[in-house]
Amino acid sequence: MFRFTDRLYELAEPIWEAQHAHPFVRGIGDGTLDVEKFRFWVRQDYLFLIDYARLLAMAVAKAPDLPTMRRFADLVETTLNVEMELHRAYAAEFDISSQELEAETKAPTTQAYTDFLLRAAAGDYTELLAALLPCMWGFSDIGQRLSRERRPADERYFKWVEMYASPEFAELADWCRGLVDTVAEGQPGEVLRRMEETFLISSRYELAFWEMAWTEEKWQL
Repeated sequence: MFRFTDRLYELAEPIWEAQHAHPFVRGIGDGTLDVEKFRFWVRQDYLFLIDYARLLAMAVAKAPDLPTMRRFADLVETTLNVEMELHRAYAAEFDISSQELEAETKAPTTQAYTDFLLRAAAGDYTELLAALLPCMWGFSDIGQRLSRERRPADERYFKWVEMYASPEFAELADWCRGLVDTVAEGQPGEVLRRMEETFLISSRYELAFWEMAWTEEKWQL
């Protein structure tokens, strides 16, 4: 059966393929990525996670039923109290202290992406779901693809691939896809078009995030 999220994937496929071909992603996969570029990504991703937790918290408030509210509430708790602690421990492997993470300033793309996500979350529930899906689904897709290739020599990059290739992360992405499919059912064309547009913008920001880390993007002044 053709799903609404299949339609979203078709629309975004060129963007997703550009992510897979990006030198930052390829460098993680083959272990050749400059560590300084990855350190930059780790610091920016920490800031992204803080606002992603806010996005998930807003999903709790907007979810239409108790089971979905519980799942999003669990994700907020896991992000704030488990994933971010794991992120700090992982950052330490790259000699990044918790103090450095907390003192980091958002790069322009990080600022723009998180601002977009929170604006989408302030709108309709359908747009909130369309905004958050590319991150979960996209990272699962990248992790699974990289896991089918040669293991990177750098164990720290291998750990990254393992995390996003895990069955648990795939299950989370599938759950989120299912939510988007469910809320799309019976929606008028205008709502579906807004969901498509939101999904595409988030996908573009995902690609821009890799480029930001690759160039170690900074504010001009």
